[in-house]
Amino acid sequence: MRIELPPLASLADEQSLFDALSPAPRLLMGPGPVNAHPRVLHAMATQMLGQFDPQFRAYMKQTMALYRRVFETRNRWTLLVDGTARAAIECAMVSAIEPGERVLVLSFGRFGQLLGEIAHRAGADVEVIHTEWGTVFAPEQMEAALVRHAPKLVAVCHGDTSTTMAQPLDALGALCREHDAMLQVDATATIGGMPLRIDAWQIDCATGGLQKCLAGPSGSAPLTISDRFAHTVYRRRHIEEGLRLATYVPGTGTVVRSNYFDLAMLIDYWSDLGLNHHTEATSMLYAARECARLFLEEGHEKAFRRHALASEALTAGIDAMGLAVFGDRAHKMPNVTGVFIPDGVAGDRVRSALLADFNIEIGTSFGPLHGRIWRIGTMGVNARKDAVLATLGALEAVLAGEHFRLTRGAAVDAASAVYHSRNSKRFSASGTPLRPS
Repeated sequence: MRIELPPLASLADEQSLFDALSPAPRLLMGPGPVNAHPRVLHAMATQMLGQFDPQFRAYMKQTMALYRRVFETRNRWTLLVDGTARAAIECAMVSAIEPGERVLVLSFGRFGQLLGEIAHRAGADVEVIHTEWGTVFAPEQMEAALVRHAPKLVAVCHGDTSTTMAQPLDALGALCREHDAMLQVDATATIGGMPLRIDAWQIDCATGGLQKCLAGPSGSAPLTISDRFAHTVYRRRHIEEGLRLATYVPGTGTVVRSNYFDLAMLIDYWSDLGLNHHTEATSMLYAARECARLFLEEGHEKAFRRHALASEALTAGIDAMGLAVFGDRAHKMPNVTGVFIPDGVAGDRVRSALLADFNIEIGTSFGPLHGRIWRIGTMGVNARKDAVLATLGALEAVLAGEHFRLTRGAAVDAASAVYHSRNSKRFSASGTPLRPS
């Protein structure tokens, strides 16, 4: 049976091809991406350098050092993978797992399922255990699966934006080591927004993205790996034929099936060897460097409190509006909130009205939650009082137009009360008072 290619409509207005870029000024309050910090956008406009220019090699070293602090780790191999957050996940997994080796995936949402798919494509013997969307795993569930499957690698999301839940990780690394397994964590949705203590929690590999709590663009993925993860990868070391010297000795493991995502080659590229691998995405490295500087200037605990406060205020507003928050609140991420769409309200029409009338974007949902919840993000530069209040006020107005019964102003008042009760100042993503630009 022939599978037909998907439809693709012709461009309605070809003259627009030559128009200058001038997008509407959206407030991105979905599950990501969010608005980039102005300092990050400025950094991206910095002039290009060659990837082996001594200045640029220094920027690479600086970026590695900055992200060690972001990840709270001493891992030498803390670097960037050019690509979206998914690129770092795949790079780590295909480089560490040889065909037939066992991988255990703990899935509590769409992105846990993604980890399982990537592991399958790497040729692993994969077991995926699931928990109901809106919940997380208990320690005894995870330990039982470790005993049953005896994996080389355990893969889990720290926070899954599809369900807005965050899996506690503080004891999982030690549990994995007790059972001789490595732990890989997808922290795309949580890095910069809630505690992620790589060394203290004995996490062997963590990957992230810039486009959520770090207030940057999508396209560069921070990654950190422990020495034991690095040794696992580096035993598969393979140098491209065009770069080999007579002294070249290949690794003892099988060659990584991807060239671009060969983490052993990336280690050589970022190391003092500086072996050529790809042309570094210069502007994205500048962006990643500035994202880390902003976060570290603000400080871990202050950034985490800011995200938690924005979540608390948003949730208070949702409650006051008579809407219901999705999932187990005890394990809700502080930066993404799921909201049940009320009966009789057209969820997509509400999202369209928010975008058309208020220039505010909130998220839809996936899988079993499709059409059941909205997802509202409060992260990065948008985890601030005015953004939360504007979103709640706009949602009130749109829902009133949908004839949903609510008390106008109650949501904004409830959220304002949360900020007032915490005696919070108005901070930017860097932790300094906002000023007109």
